[in-house]
Amino acid sequence: MPSASTRTALTLLGTVGAVGVGTAVWGIGIERYLFTLRVHEVPVLPEDSAPIRVLHLSDAHMAPWQHRKQRWIAALADLQPDLIVNTGDNMGHEDGLRGLRSAFDALRGIPGFFVHGSNDHTAPSPRNPLKYFTGPSKVTHTAEPLDTEALDRYFTDELGWLDLNNRIGSVQAGGLRIGAFGVSDAHRGWDRLEVLPDLVSAMDARDLTLGVTHAPYRRVLDDFVDLGADAIFAGHTHGGQVRVPGFGALVANCDIPLKQARGLSEWTHLGRTVPLNVSAGLGHSIYAPVRFACRPEASLLTLIPRRGQQHP
Repeated sequence: MPSASTRTALTLLGTVGAVGVGTAVWGIGIERYLFTLRVHEVPVLPEDSAPIRVLHLSDAHMAPWQHRKQRWIAALADLQPDLIVNTGDNMGHEDGLRGLRSAFDALRGIPGFFVHGSNDHTAPSPRNPLKYFTGPSKVTHTAEPLDTEALDRYFTDELGWLDLNNRIGSVQAGGLRIGAFGVSDAHRGWDRLEVLPDLVSAMDARDLTLGVTHAPYRRVLDDFVDLGADAIFAGHTHGGQVRVPGFGALVANCDIPLKQARGLSEWTHLGRTVPLNVSAGLGHSIYAPVRFACRPEASLLTLIPRRGQQHP
């Protein structure tokens, strides 16, 4: 008959094992399908402006068989947003554009901006998911190339969104002229921050200026603040993807502080502070199909006049 100490150790081991199995079942089989809409008010508009609803989408990592995710995204059109901001990593499979059409077609006619993440250029590849927790992921040179041109044609020609990959643009939305600038994936070093100052200085007059990036690296956020962004949008982090309740993200896959790896916060540089929304994203790599304490999400940000300047 086992001793009392042996029985205690076996009980503890069994409990730990049961918790681990339960956590895996929840994260793999349940939570990654619990799509959530985060709602915020952001006071950034000029005096007497009417509110503007901005739908922030990121990191869909879409595969063609992910019909539940496609239906949920398509239903976001019922929110009647005035503007879409898409911060990249849309594709999760070489045939991901088929799934994106099912998800995004309902958003046709709504003005928008987009930038690329690496998974708008290359498909995900198998890797040890535990390496995600050892620091920012490394570039892989063997990934399958995606049809980025077809993706961009869909976004620009069919949906009417503007490409902000190291570019600027402006749209009319909610009765305001909204200007924006952005960079391609800073995680891959594709950002060309040096080209933005001249482009931004030549922008037409606008009522609001947005900065858009996939990966929220500090260098990008600092430059965006200096360039006059009134608000910044980013993705990439997946909110940590696996979070510890009561603690938060363990990793961000970039150098942003972990406490800002998900949600609405503020970014300050050289005495200027602007709102920063980092989306935890809608998906995950098909090779790491898990979410724990970090539901897949989209964000609806209602932009309102700055404090003391609310529209009646």
